[in-house]
Formats: sequence, C-alpha cells, structure tokens
Amino acid sequence: MEKVALIARLFVASLLVAGAGCGPEGPELPASPDSGFNSLSAYSSYSPVKINILPLTQVVSDIDGQQAPKIIAYVSLLDAFGSHQKSPAIFRFELYERIQRSAEPKGSRIFIWPDIDLTNAVENNNYWRDFLMAYEFDLNLEDQINRDHIVLHATALCPNGRRLSAQLELKYKK
Repeated sequence: MEKVALIARLFVASLLVAGAGCGPEGPELPASPDSGFNSLSAYSSYSPVKINILPLTQVVSDIDGQQAPKIIAYVSLLDAFGSHQKSPAIFRFELYERIQRSAEPKGSRIFIWPDIDLTNAVENNNYWRDFLMAYEFDLNLEDQINRDHIVLHATALCPNGRRLSAQLELKYKK
C-alpha cells in the first residue's frame, strides 16, 4: 500500500513539473533598438550589385527627319543572385565615341544627359516595364553626332552608396 501511495505522489509531482511551463507562445514582438537587430540590414542582401544594359537598346531615328534621333535604353538592376529588381537609384547616361580595334572601346565623350532621379516611388514606377523586368529610358540625341559606332555608358547611384556601371556598343545609322 505504501508503494502505491509513493507511486501516486511521484506521478502527481511529475505532472506538476511537466505542466509548469512558460505558457502558450504569444505573438512575436518587434525587435527593440537595443536587441542588436537592425531591420534595415535585413534588406542589404537584396540591394542591387550589378547593372545591365539590355541588347534591346537601340538608336531610333525618324525616317522623315522631322524628329531628332534618340536612344531607347533598357536597363536592369540585378541583386547578388542575378534576379532583376526594381530599386530606387539615380541613373546617369553618357555617350562616347567608339574606338576601333582597342581593348577599351570608349573614346572621347560625345554627350552626357542630366541625371534621372528614380528615388521617388511614383517616378520610379513610370520608367519600370514589368514585362521586361527593366527600366526604359528615352534619351534624346543631338543631330550633330557624326559617328557610326558609339558606346552608351550607364551608371546607377544606389542609396547604399554603390556606384554600378555598364556599357553597350551601338550602331548609329543616320
């Protein structure tokens, strides 16, 4: 009889110990500034690390000669995994003459366009083309360009301080 009472007491004590916990888990609270977790650092691996001028980029000239020629440039920003992404940035475009048979095809600068600031969400969305996963820019040219081969150079100035650059050689038919 004493054994049964001892076993019963041990059983009740083990139930009390097992049942005494911290209670059900509640919703997670946001990290405090003192916790060492910086919410902005979580997004740093999603920031652009490369810029690419798509081969769809071309010089378009009006057949009737009524409008000045322009370059329609398609530019994509890529993250560390090679995924195309939309990101705030300031874009700068420059046009250079192309040097034949040279390791560095960029010669002297022909033209530089004013910076295009896409840090505003609405303005950024105006340039974004979902079907291409890239930005589209219409860059007006001046008529006095008298070269057959040119180099378009694009630079993206990212909010994290990175400066990403790419270039593409184009044929200019007058």
